[in-house]
Amino acid sequence: MSTTPDVTVVIAVYNTMPYLTECLNSLLRQSIGLDRLEIVAVDDGSTDDSGAELDRFAERYPGVVKVLHQENSGGPAAPSNRALDVATGRFVYFIGSDDYLGDEALERMVAYADEHDSDVVVGKMVGVNGRYVHQKLYAETSPDISLYASSLPFTLANTKLFRRDLVEKHQLRFPEDMPVGSDQPFTIEACVRARKISVLGDYTYYYAVKRGDASNITYRANHMDRLRCTAKIMDHTAGLIEAGPHRDAVLKRHFEWELSKLMLDDFPALPRETRKEICDGLAALQDTYFTDTLREATGVKRRVRLGLAQRGAVAELTRAIADEAEHGAPPFLLEGDRAYAPYPGFRDAGIGLDERWYEVRESVAGRLADGTKLLSAAWEQDGDDLTLALKVRVGVTGDTSSAVVALARGALPKRADKPGARKLPKDAERPTAVGTFTREPAQDGTGTLLSARIPVDRIRAKRGVRVYVDVAGTTYEIPVRTGGLPMPLARRWGRATPYRVSANPNAKGRLVITTGPLWEPKPDLATRLRRTRSGVKRKLSGLKRKLSRPKRKVSR
Repeated sequence: MSTTPDVTVVIAVYNTMPYLTECLNSLLRQSIGLDRLEIVAVDDGSTDDSGAELDRFAERYPGVVKVLHQENSGGPAAPSNRALDVATGRFVYFIGSDDYLGDEALERMVAYADEHDSDVVVGKMVGVNGRYVHQKLYAETSPDISLYASSLPFTLANTKLFRRDLVEKHQLRFPEDMPVGSDQPFTIEACVRARKISVLGDYTYYYAVKRGDASNITYRANHMDRLRCTAKIMDHTAGLIEAGPHRDAVLKRHFEWELSKLMLDDFPALPRETRKEICDGLAALQDTYFTDTLREATGVKRRVRLGLAQRGAVAELTRAIADEAEHGAPPFLLEGDRAYAPYPGFRDAGIGLDERWYEVRESVAGRLADGTKLLSAAWEQDGDDLTLALKVRVGVTGDTSSAVVALARGALPKRADKPGARKLPKDAERPTAVGTFTREPAQDGTGTLLSARIPVDRIRAKRGVRVYVDVAGTTYEIPVRTGGLPMPLARRWGRATPYRVSANPNAKGRLVITTGPLWEPKPDLATRLRRTRSGVKRKLSGLKRKLSRPKRKVSR
């Protein structure tokens, strides 16, 4: 075995059986080989069988698996630091003790780092058992990415390959006073100081496991711990990156992710004093780091919640979260080419939030789809005329003159065929509305009711029923979902050529109207004779070709 392994894998361990066994086995299966591998595992005072399992592997793989035991420190930072103090590999790699690696992970990453002289290599990570892992960074492999011009700030776990010379040159260690998020200051500083950061999206390198009891430390931290630790991360980042676009690019993650998670559906159930403390902490961080650029780039839902917290409007923030959890997001208020999300505090002089906080600037396709609902569908017969009467609620209010019901030909483009609505390209031509319809506000304030009457004789073959509406200068196409609503029975209409018409959900639950003749009219005698002669000629021609083919000799 060489005296200097290529990579040291660091594992901070606390009560992770039986996941720990799979983690260790995945390391010892690595194609890089045991002679190029060092595993340093630190048992942080486990009370289950984790310590004994580590000792069993160390005894079985002497010189490869090194185990240290210590009193519980309360988090992964201290054991990770202790492992770094004894690591000897050219590179160091961190893995959670409940996670595991793909068999070729370390060999591929080390080879790529050597080929491209990379200081940090990020291998594709996926979630297991429902664990969420941001995937945008792994869309393609690249030898050189920027911390400030990529989605790397949304992938700041320390589960990466780091050149150990970089770690030791800058004495990078984990802050031991952070029960959650202690890997972020380490990762951010390593990426700031790295000469080159590479990303590999060609293979699944890392499998991040959500335990069945969700006991990962990430899921156990309380609101105040999260707030305090996020503030430390942001302060540390500010000490590394001067104010401006680069700092904003990193801190955008913390406003959209960590801080926004403090204002989710569980917020209203917290004690009022805790809610006030959270708002005070959020206000302080916004006063320091929430630039106009960041505010403009934040979606309206998060932006309003942050704004209410900054103004100390605890009651309004609580109501905004509780109302949305129970009833969904409020309908958009349309005023010309502007749109607003009228959450609590909108145009309330007492709170003093400028209406720009409530203005919609981002794509809102998903929310428009959620706010659009089919309320009724029925046939209306007037003599020979058959009409499909629909009532659809759309989640918009105010200037709703652009909202129409129309019939679309064909399916949505595959790139846009998602569960929600889609944002139409600027040059897209939307279908013309068919039939007549009226608009009126929904009495419960949930949007606008579109009552459409579509003449069946205007429908050809198969057409999807969709709503088109302009929001903030953009046209959205919203397939109308039936939502389990009973559909009217298929009907027959027409005299000379009887047709069948039906209104049903397609495979994706979207309303589709289909028409077609019940039967083809019988051809006259001359037509039938002509078709018979043509059929006979085709058969004779085929028989002649078959007889004219040379016979193949059979070899014996």
